[in-house]
Amino acid sequence: MIIGIGTDLCDIRRIAQSIDGFGARFVSRVFTAAEQAYAQSVAKPEAIYAKRYAAKEAVMKALGTGLRGFRFPDIEITRDELGKPQVELRGGAQARLEALTPSGHQAQIHLSLTDEWPYAGAYVVIEALSVPQNTPIQAR
Repeated sequence: MIIGIGTDLCDIRRIAQSIDGFGARFVSRVFTAAEQAYAQSVAKPEAIYAKRYAAKEAVMKALGTGLRGFRFPDIEITRDELGKPQVELRGGAQARLEALTPSGHQAQIHLSLTDEWPYAGAYVVIEALSVPQNTPIQAR
């Protein structure tokens, strides 16, 4: 069952302006250390930051809260071994997901990212999967 859907579109130039204007203060307020390290490892970090910003906003919309009860770094955008984007939640964002997830279900977050200069976009679907009895429930 679907328990949340969110989408967001971000102007890469706006993120570049925020980085230029506020520097490390902006970056550390929004992105985790791992997200920063990944963005700085590529030729155009502003596009990576913009996709992750859009993803965080899309997750907030899917959680139905906006930025209430948690901070941007409580949502971390990672990649699996093949490069597929994934979402890891902690703190208030994880608590909100747990509150949304029906008993006997496990939440799974699906994320798709895209960019085409000057825009970056993200689409999120949060699914609740039924878990067989006697199986530990963990949000992913």
